[in-house]
Amino acid sequence: MPGSILGTSVVRVEDPDLLRGLGTYIDNMRIDGLLHLVFVRSPHAHARIVSIDTTDAEALPGVVGVFTGASLGLPRFHAFGSALNEACARPPLADDKARFVGDPVAVVAARTKPQAVDAAEAVLVDWEPLGAAIDMEKALATDAPQQFEAIGSNLAAGLQDPASVDPLASADVVVRGRFENQRIAVVPLEGNAILVQPSDDGDGHELTVHVSTQMPHLFGMLAARLFGLKPRQMRVVAPHVGGGFGGKAGITAEHVVAIGVARALGAPVVWVETRSENMLALPHGRGQVQYIEMGFTRDGHITGMACRVVGDAGAYGGFGGGLAMGPTRNMSQGVYKIPAIRYDVAVALTNTTPVGAFRGAGRPEAAAFLERIMDMAADELGIDPVELRRRNFLTPDQFPYTTVTGMNYDVGDYDKALTALVEAADYESLLRQQAERRASASAVQLGIGISAYVEITAGGMSTEFGSVEVHEDGTATVMCGTSSHGQGHATAFGMIVSNKLGIDLEKINFIQSDTAIVPRGSGTGGSRSLQVGGSAVANAADGVLERAKQIAATHLEADPADIVVTPEGRLGVAGVPAKALEWGEIAAAARIDGGESLAVALDFSQTGATFPFGAHLAVVEVDTGTGGVRLIRHVAMDDCGRILNPLLVTGQQHGGIAQGVAQALWEQFVYDEHGNPLTSTLAEYAMPSAAELPSFEALNTETPTHLNPLGAKGIGESGTIGSMPAVQNAVVDALSHLGVRHIDMPCTPERIWRAVDQAGRGELPDPWREPPAFFATLPVRGAAKAPAAADIDV
Repeated sequence: MPGSILGTSVVRVEDPDLLRGLGTYIDNMRIDGLLHLVFVRSPHAHARIVSIDTTDAEALPGVVGVFTGASLGLPRFHAFGSALNEACARPPLADDKARFVGDPVAVVAARTKPQAVDAAEAVLVDWEPLGAAIDMEKALATDAPQQFEAIGSNLAAGLQDPASVDPLASADVVVRGRFENQRIAVVPLEGNAILVQPSDDGDGHELTVHVSTQMPHLFGMLAARLFGLKPRQMRVVAPHVGGGFGGKAGITAEHVVAIGVARALGAPVVWVETRSENMLALPHGRGQVQYIEMGFTRDGHITGMACRVVGDAGAYGGFGGGLAMGPTRNMSQGVYKIPAIRYDVAVALTNTTPVGAFRGAGRPEAAAFLERIMDMAADELGIDPVELRRRNFLTPDQFPYTTVTGMNYDVGDYDKALTALVEAADYESLLRQQAERRASASAVQLGIGISAYVEITAGGMSTEFGSVEVHEDGTATVMCGTSSHGQGHATAFGMIVSNKLGIDLEKINFIQSDTAIVPRGSGTGGSRSLQVGGSAVANAADGVLERAKQIAATHLEADPADIVVTPEGRLGVAGVPAKALEWGEIAAAARIDGGESLAVALDFSQTGATFPFGAHLAVVEVDTGTGGVRLIRHVAMDDCGRILNPLLVTGQQHGGIAQGVAQALWEQFVYDEHGNPLTSTLAEYAMPSAAELPSFEALNTETPTHLNPLGAKGIGESGTIGSMPAVQNAVVDALSHLGVRHIDMPCTPERIWRAVDQAGRGELPDPWREPPAFFATLPVRGAAKAPAAADIDV
């Protein structure tokens, strides 16, 4: 076996094409007869559609068709095929009424994009404006304007734990806080884009769809189901994808309409989202209000926790609102010994952009409230934040461990990561610097924020396809059902095959994201790719090696057990350098001897999810005169199991940290009281550039999992989960000596200035208020028959 390249920082093989402008993005594709789609969108957050007049638009030059919900006749759908409430299914083009600003109500198909834009402006819609429900808590009031009158309220779904559960009964001290995890825009570099070709390609595909997606096979399955097709009748290809972050999983209204128009006209159509459309209509992320109570003994041990969480589903009750019911609840125990947890949740329909997945998808929300309440408890109990966490960590001897909410943690050493972090950051020195600034009454104070987290990866998507084929020219082809959109799959999977077979990385070709070539796959999401897809590829490579050993043994007249991969990357007899075959020779022999190519294709199934963990430390400077914040240092100690390529891991850490920091300090999608978006362009939405961020210190511990042959866990979302609460804690910590106990995200200069001003006047608000009464009327978890949403008094 040649020396392993695993564990080394191999440069990404994907980058040369991207750097040379050779990417295959949908907006670059040119096809004869291509029609351009432009949507007519609602300017109202909530309005009944009285009529739509398309006459003037249809008469304009270049216009081939103008369609409404009535004329196109498409079925209602859910972005992931199922929803919290079937009564909230979404029409691809709003038919009876629009439910958020940006809701598409008509679409124009024209020969050029400018012609389509002109025609869309000529479509006349007669509106009857209705009252709008914007705030998720107010939306659950009995007198709030309702999105779906048939439901009887704006409650999409909700559950409460049995009243017999009182996790705070034995507490000496109860720490309480109300936290807002604000709505944020996903903002991928490339917006949504789709090109649909309705033609028989000779292979039985009635449609070929090029789409910017994270999950081509899921997209094909959902789209085929909607249009009454078999999956094999629709070929889905994801070319280069300019970022996804969870926002390009599933299927959108615009995707459904594009397919419907292409079929209706029998012509290829393309839609490429503008930046404003992306901000308005691409599902947003986060959106929770969290009422958290945690009980402690006087010496700082957790006795229990009560959570009441409101999730914002946005319009149509889509996937995102359910994150409060699923991943946020599932991960609510975090890294701590919490004997009892009560978790009640209500998901509200609002007249805002639908909420979907965003990097972490429910897990950052759980880490955020846990780490905030832990810091508040440290302050109230007079215990150092690091020490309080250590007193309550689950310990390595407890793994595998089943949490109160039913998660099966595979392996972890949380104290190891925190200890390594405080040593790397020189925590004691930072505390001394902070004390010096406080003693000098400096206007610019130092804040130190700690967070510890555990997250779930490959949850619910634990099977993946992988194949490896060696060709007669000595090259190899790898295929996998994952779908890279920047993560470096070609490099990582190529490294695995190179390590197994000794074939140079430059000779390994990677194929993905084409349902006509890759037979099946679950795509990319939930930080699953390396541990599941990589393991499939590794097992396929093992299979190829075993076949190759049998062939080589026959031709070299040796025992297969004596055949090894030589340092030169050939197959030979151990200890006999002269007796070896090139891979091309073995592939040729396989075809001659057995009539088959030297290839193995298989599915790998992981027996459960994995649970990466880590600890982050953020250092901020806060100007108490202006409220300005500057992040001066961020140290991450993430544990994603075995690391195959440190370069790829570090890249994921940096990207995740940046998005978590951005939410903590700057980003928030804002509506006015009528549902008009106030941050619908990057001129108003505060997404940071590299200039606002320091160079992160991305470090690692390694605790391999036993659930896959690579020992790997996910890393794509860990940075976001760990960084967000660390930065928020650091901002509050900078002002804690003034009596400030909490500042909601984003920690803007205005919010900080107001907190300092209120502290100076002795008027700081309590970070807690009693939760709304509607929690008490939710269906009881585990009840024999839960009441319908219409029966619940909110």
